[in-house]
Amino acid sequence: MTIKIANAVIAIIGGIGGILVLYFVLNLLVERLPVRWGDRIRPYVFVGPALAVVGLFLVYPTLRTIVLSFANDDSTAFVGLDNYIELFASADFVETLVNNLLWIIVVPALAVVAGLAVAVLADRLKPTAEKATKSLIFLPLAISFVGAATIWGFIYTSRPAGQPQIGLLNAVLDLFGADPVAWLQLSDFNTNDFLLMAIMVWLQAGFAMVLLSAAIKNVPEETIEAARIDGAREAQIFFRVVVPQIWATVTVVFVTILILVMKVFDIVYVMTGGAFGTNVLGVAFFEQLFEFGNAGSAAAIVVVLMIAVIPVMIYQVRRFRIEESR
Repeated sequence: MTIKIANAVIAIIGGIGGILVLYFVLNLLVERLPVRWGDRIRPYVFVGPALAVVGLFLVYPTLRTIVLSFANDDSTAFVGLDNYIELFASADFVETLVNNLLWIIVVPALAVVAGLAVAVLADRLKPTAEKATKSLIFLPLAISFVGAATIWGFIYTSRPAGQPQIGLLNAVLDLFGADPVAWLQLSDFNTNDFLLMAIMVWLQAGFAMVLLSAAIKNVPEETIEAARIDGAREAQIFFRVVVPQIWATVTVVFVTILILVMKVFDIVYVMTGGAFGTNVLGVAFFEQLFEFGNAGSAAAIVVVLMIAVIPVMIYQVRRFRIEESR
């Protein structure tokens, strides 16, 4: 343990110190140039290392992944569009895409609704009760996805009838004399998916609550009082006065959670491993690469995910620009 801490301290000091030395040396070199050239080159010198890191660890792997998506299993020969044709011809992969679509529709919407509801209701409490309530709702956000999946595993766990039920839901059913239910192995349409989505909503509701609560507190009290004077009911004030003024924050929270959900992996992998109709793109990629050794199909899945994320990212960037211009 002591060695690990020492290594961490050395890495932090070395990393920060190395960056400082690098920029100090670069700045000395620039200062030795004529003033005219120094002023031109200085911005590129200071931005250059950051661009180099981004290019090395982000741009290059992205381009490399796109190239490998057109290669065979062991990336020794190009096969054209065969990987993409094979994926979209597979019923399992189509089911995986449908599952991902459900995740990106249901989870962000429910997380925003839950966060907004808590933010509105908690603001009506006394300060001490408000802080305690918000702390409890925010607490799951500090838990890792794997930890959250483990916790909810004890909620969904089922044992054969007649044995002690350690799963919370089945323990409740057992109290009323009902048979245990294998919650994550149900055959109903996408029921298993929704049970897993509940975990992500539980995790992200606190994030939505914090941002939306701050936005609600910034709504001018004069607009609310004016609506009350005009005879508007509380529901009308909320939906016609408050929500329009915090809509930008609602959109940011929704899109942020949506991007996170598109890359979901840990919860599904820990809870079901993608079985029982719960597979998602992240788990499908892991299976193709590490279980089946099919690097070409794995890269194709990543490219499909990147293509799906790009429109969302473009929308988010445009949204930020609009807000900055305002």
